[in-house]
Amino acid sequence: MRRRRLGGIDPRMSHQHLLPSFLAGPVARCHARLQGWHEVCKDPCLNSVLDLECHFDSTPELPRFWTPEFERKIDNMLESVVVWSAGSLTEIRVRHCSDRSLSLVAQRCPNLEVLSIKSSPHVTDAIMAEIASGCPKIKELNISYCYEISHKTLAIIGSHCPNIYMLKRNLMNWLDPSQHVGIVPNDYLNACPQDGDSEAAAISKFMPHLLHLELRFSKLTAKGLTLISEACENLEYLDLSGCANVTSRDIATASSNLKKLKTIKKPNFYIPSDFKRMCSEFDRTAGIRTKRQKDREITKGWMMCVHLQVVCI
Repeated sequence: MRRRRLGGIDPRMSHQHLLPSFLAGPVARCHARLQGWHEVCKDPCLNSVLDLECHFDSTPELPRFWTPEFERKIDNMLESVVVWSAGSLTEIRVRHCSDRSLSLVAQRCPNLEVLSIKSSPHVTDAIMAEIASGCPKIKELNISYCYEISHKTLAIIGSHCPNIYMLKRNLMNWLDPSQHVGIVPNDYLNACPQDGDSEAAAISKFMPHLLHLELRFSKLTAKGLTLISEACENLEYLDLSGCANVTSRDIATASSNLKKLKTIKKPNFYIPSDFKRMCSEFDRTAGIRTKRQKDREITKGWMMCVHLQVVCI
């Protein structure tokens, strides 16, 4: 079978073969080779997957990742790959992108099956509605740490993407945010979504066929967990790490409905019922005016319990 030549370069030639020609040949020859590689980069068959996760995972989280300049670089890269893919893009795994690049994804990636946009503070419900309409083949979705996205996105993605089986909707550690302080902007840390039960209701209603669900540090309560366990009967993997508003009894009750469950990650702490009653009484008598203030007080109390070894790890 005749081998296809990409950008004038024989695909049998590896970088070990090409590098000497770059170093030893005349300038014109090197320029021609570089032009060839530039054309190779644009070939659709080499742009069906964009996966930057391994690079982010191998690098500590840095403050510059949360800057507008870095976001623009990620958007530019994503837009280039979308154009070069000519509709063949099936997987996108990036971080810190925005509505700008995802708008192009919605328009030109009808075959997209995996969308992971973790830690993208400027991705909104509006653009996710466009993604739902333009990319109905999505099977895996990761919108962890995307605080401008709400239960509305979960509802519309579930409605338009019937094949979705994996959802990752993890939040940052709001119980002890010290690991994020100095890296993630403070105003973003304080914008942590509060409507855990609304998101759980959307999941239960519009994503009943999920097999894999991650809700680390979600603020859902027993009500939301019950909705999920009753609707998503095929769940095999459930991560509830850091979900401080559900008890071990709530989890046990929910697990009894999930006959196919193979792995469940539970909150690695226990908040005594006496402490919860104390928080409830404090809320009633102290006149806490906002839920955010309430969360801060509960978190302070929770941390105090840790130091007093009242909380069992």
